[in-house]
Order: sequence, then structure tokens, then C-alpha cells
Amino acid sequence: VQLQASGGGLVQAGGSLRLSCAASGRTDISWVMGWFRQAPGKEREFVATIGRSDGNLYYADSVKGRFTISRDGAKNIVFLEMNSLKPEDTAVYSCAAGMVPFTVPILTTARNYPYWGQGTQVTVSS
Repeated sequence: VQLQASGGGLVQAGGSLRLSCAASGRTDISWVMGWFRQAPGKEREFVATIGRSDGNLYYADSVKGRFTISRDGAKNIVFLEMNSLKPEDTAVYSCAAGMVPFTVPILTTARNYPYWGQGTQVTVSS
């Protein structure tokens, strides 16, 4: 499966952005889809993931209540709605896909996702 992320940009603190991740190729498979981010000089970190069933959602504590992950199955797109953005949310955001068991910490570990899209930059100014 190929993944294409988009929607990043520059926003003021408190603002909102919506990221999209469009899947192509093996879209006949219902992948577990995740978002990760990496800030300059920091390790890549887990943000959110959505399972094969839309009822399975999991968020990092740092974004819980502010970010919402969802998917449009018909269009093979996964969204990350980001509200109340903070400067510490500044990072390159990447989407990933895999046949990942929906359990922690497997779900939140980047190396368990074999397919990755290119990143999209999110910059939050104070």
C-alpha cells in the first residue's frame, strides 16, 4: 500500500489543522492506520491510531481530547483533526499502515508499521 500525507501548514497556537492520509494500492485490505510525529532533535513519537473497525481508536496522552482520528473507508483516506494546537505539537507528521494487533505497546511502536507515507510539516507559532 502507498500512503500520501497532506494538510500540514503554519498555524497559531489554539488553531486547528486537518491532516489527510490517502492510501492506494492494496486498499482491499483494511489496514490499521497510525499517525506519528517527529520534532527536530527528538525521537519519533506515536500520536494516534485507528483500527480496522472505526470503534478502535487510541491516542497518545499528549493529544487526547484535542486530536481526532477518523477514516473514510470508501475513499481510503484517514484524517487527523487537530484542535487547540500548541507550539509543542510542531513536528513532521507521518502516516503509517500495517496489520498491527490493536494492543499497546505494539500499536504505538513505529517499527511495527511497515508502510509509511512522506511526512507533512506542522508548525504551531506561539
